[in-house]
Amino acid sequence: MQFKGFTSGIPASMIPLSLAILSASTGCKRTTANTNRPDIIVIMADDMGFSDLGCYGGEIPTPNLDRLAASGIRFSQFYNTARSCPTRATLLTGLNAHMAGIGQMAEDPYPDRNDRWDWGVDGYRGYLNRNCVTFAEVLKSSGYHTYMTGKWHVGMHGDEKRPLNRGFEKYYGILSGAASYFYPDGLRHLTYLNDSQPAPDSTTYYTTDAFTDYAIKFITEQKDTNPFVLYLAYNAPHWPLHAKPEDIKKFVGKYMAGWDEIRKQRFQRQIEIGLFDSELELSARDNRVRPWVEVDSLQKVRSDYRMAVYAAQVYCMDYNIGRLLEVLEDRGNLDNTLIIFLSDNGACAESYDEFGSKDDSFINRATFGGAVSYGIGWANVSNTPLFEYKVKSFEGGISAPLIIHWPARMKVTDGVIDHTPVQLIDIMPTILDAAGAKYPEIFHNGNDIFPIEGHSVIGSLSGKKIKGHEWMFWEHSGFCAVRHEDLKAYKKLEDTVWQLYNLANDRMESHDISGDYPEIVREMSSKWYDWANSHRVLPKGAAEKP
Repeated sequence: MQFKGFTSGIPASMIPLSLAILSASTGCKRTTANTNRPDIIVIMADDMGFSDLGCYGGEIPTPNLDRLAASGIRFSQFYNTARSCPTRATLLTGLNAHMAGIGQMAEDPYPDRNDRWDWGVDGYRGYLNRNCVTFAEVLKSSGYHTYMTGKWHVGMHGDEKRPLNRGFEKYYGILSGAASYFYPDGLRHLTYLNDSQPAPDSTTYYTTDAFTDYAIKFITEQKDTNPFVLYLAYNAPHWPLHAKPEDIKKFVGKYMAGWDEIRKQRFQRQIEIGLFDSELELSARDNRVRPWVEVDSLQKVRSDYRMAVYAAQVYCMDYNIGRLLEVLEDRGNLDNTLIIFLSDNGACAESYDEFGSKDDSFINRATFGGAVSYGIGWANVSNTPLFEYKVKSFEGGISAPLIIHWPARMKVTDGVIDHTPVQLIDIMPTILDAAGAKYPEIFHNGNDIFPIEGHSVIGSLSGKKIKGHEWMFWEHSGFCAVRHEDLKAYKKLEDTVWQLYNLANDRMESHDISGDYPEIVREMSSKWYDWANSHRVLPKGAAEKP
């Protein structure tokens, strides 16, 4: 498998650090002859939809991730927690996000908004507690080097909440939930190790490039042959719409066909590659969005441009993943590197405008780090064919791509799609299984550590039937869901009536069958409340059975 050729032509913004990386790349190399323990890389995209990658049906060129999928495993039913911060808490700790302390939002840069993230109950503190451990803390104790670059978003006010005090040896990135790609400054500034960094040169800097630069730097500067774990958490393609002009040019005009046609094309590719059954029908367009044929000519051009910028963000992320893969390949450790790629939630429709929030002038404005976005119409495309978006516990909010690549352990036909429902709590056990590390019962100077409930999915690489979950549960922002086998029930916390869907033939959640199965709904409701009351799911009040 060759990844070379996809990353030639290093942008000028990366030359100084890239030269340092190249000079360091002649240092210690690791191969399977040095150790049987793999290097581990966890790569997370931010707000990327279910179908944006080529290997999940998208038209955006993502050759590097497509190649990882083609020689690894893809999962068609992988579930996250519907939003950035709780997903990151669960990914890092293996616990339900409420048990880790981040059931709602994580701390943000603005001290006057403390009530947004600390609700005064243990499940909603806004930072990782000391009854959980990160995979970095566990692996560091097992002899691994631990590196992180990118978006942290699980606590920031106080050094004890930051990456270097949660198991990572080295860190470069943003601690907050969003920032300008060109000029992360002010309260959303960059951090290196534990130190705030000055604002970069907005004419040459781009976060996706810089996060990859530092990831490569940390790896190539390592002096010994011990294995490492790298957590590379891109902020792409989260708003704001910020992309490099040369990347945007690749996509301008490609979306003039409109969201109706692009959704049809993506869904057809998903059927062809086996993500969905051929008997499945494409769900209806989001009813908050007009048919593309009714959009006026000027608005079509403007909307095409917004989607082009978004596509450029995804494209650049894949390009940079290719740069990292080349380094691994050159150093001889690609085969014995476990690579896990995922997205933190479904596509983001914020701020829920048909064509995207903020005036066009905010696109690529370096000094703006807020929500200039591509709108509900294109988010509907990104999540093809699923319903709803980030935050909500519908399939469109909690479903994401998951790619696992580890050639040294791969024993099944390349490009397998595993349809077993798996979830975020399975990532920590997978990492520990690969590393041969033991999850602790006590950590942080004698604190009891909550047990993890997930299962390793490494067996999927060998063609084994991996263990699923009899029950799955979700709560975020009052959006509640429970899945048992192929049945999924959903409601808002304050509602008394649950909706019920059969995901075996209705993954798009188009047909509520709760009226036909009241006893099943009661059982699933009861199970959800049992879980909520045993997992600190107490959003501003006790979770009591009706």
